[in-house]
Amino acid sequence: MITAINKKHQSKVNRAITWLIKYNEFNNQRDIADGNADEKMYRKYDRLCANSFDKYLWIVDELPKRERNNIEKSEIY
Repeated sequence: MITAINKKHQSKVNRAITWLIKYNEFNNQRDIADGNADEKMYRKYDRLCANSFDKYLWIVDELPKRERNNIEKSEIY
């Protein structure tokens, strides 16, 4: 996990990282479904990607800019 610059934001940083990891996993599954030409699974993972990234953005929107930059500089992003 990423350590927050200000400790009072650590829980939101953890939640944002959790949703970002989920987004990355769904994106990998979506790429696999696209490679296999499986339209049904592609649509499923595309929807899950959109939902998880929206949740990530919702949480990151509540964080200060320096915390956001800290997350975006990580290897997870």
